[in-house]
Amino acid sequence: MTGSLQGFVERLAAVELAPACTNFFDHEVPENALRRHNLELYLQEMLDRRPSVLLVGEAPGYRGMRITGVPFTNRVILGGPANSFGLFGPGKAYELPPEAARVAAEPTATVLWQVLEEVGFLPLLWSAFPWHPHQPGNPLSNRTPKPSETKLGTPFWQELAGLFGISSIVAVGNVARHSLQRSGLDAPRIRHPAHGGRSGFKRGLEQLLEGGMPS
Repeated sequence: MTGSLQGFVERLAAVELAPACTNFFDHEVPENALRRHNLELYLQEMLDRRPSVLLVGEAPGYRGMRITGVPFTNRVILGGPANSFGLFGPGKAYELPPEAARVAAEPTATVLWQVLEEVGFLPLLWSAFPWHPHQPGNPLSNRTPKPSETKLGTPFWQELAGLFGISSIVAVGNVARHSLQRSGLDAPRIRHPAHGGRSGFKRGLEQLLEGGMPS
């Protein structure tokens, strides 16, 4: 399966994007090798835990996955101790690029992992558009991906669902939900944890778990 994960990451790295997007896995930037490696490590760690649920968010932010290469993480999460699920932590070969020290940690990632630990639920995490959309000419910014852009990401969450044997897919926020719907999948939606959405995100997860979603 390791070869399958490597192939997945290489296909992700090979996608050519519009100017107002950054493929932070491509081979043109030497530091992207760290991000490719980090993503492979995360996917392997998750594969070992056999998650049955895939949470699909919107897109990486410039202070989060854009830096680390790992969905819904920031430099503090990736560079700190292992969490209660045993993910990340020292000694596992995760590595941050030098630029990480100059970037504040993305708060949404911190909130998301806090909530997952509080409810004791570990899904596989991904994004409808798994590259970084930004304002034209300003890579240190975020913007909502367009429908035409999230369409590029559809084969990747579909491939992940197949590789992991996922039984349930959940949209985190409206952008993800609309993207999944356009692909023909009517997945449940929960509140995105960003912009004061912590309690709504937690409540949505709890309701899904109470309704019989695999934990």
